[in-house]
Amino acid sequence: MDVDTVRSWLGKHKLRAVGTVWASSLLGSFAYNFSQPYMKTSVKLIHARLHAQALTLAALTGCALVDYYDRQNRDKTKQSEKHIQSVCSTNTTREQVLIVDMLP
Repeated sequence: MDVDTVRSWLGKHKLRAVGTVWASSLLGSFAYNFSQPYMKTSVKLIHARLHAQALTLAALTGCALVDYYDRQNRDKTKQSEKHIQSVCSTNTTREQVLIVDMLP
């Protein structure tokens, strides 16, 4: 699986990804905490909720970073397209523009 594929999927399904992380972390934490015989039930529930909350915040932060990265790339793409259009308006081909832009 490619990183761009994962980033694209996360960009389209942010809430689904965060909800899945929350549910799986809650269930995993419940399973772990209920295997500990020395803790009271109320403490097990509190720990499970705290673990799920921490992982959910991490997932939300990750989704925010993906969204920020997408917006930054979208702006750069728009700027480069405007540049190519302005240069191409002087009767040059797109390939010529790309070659000139690659030169140092």
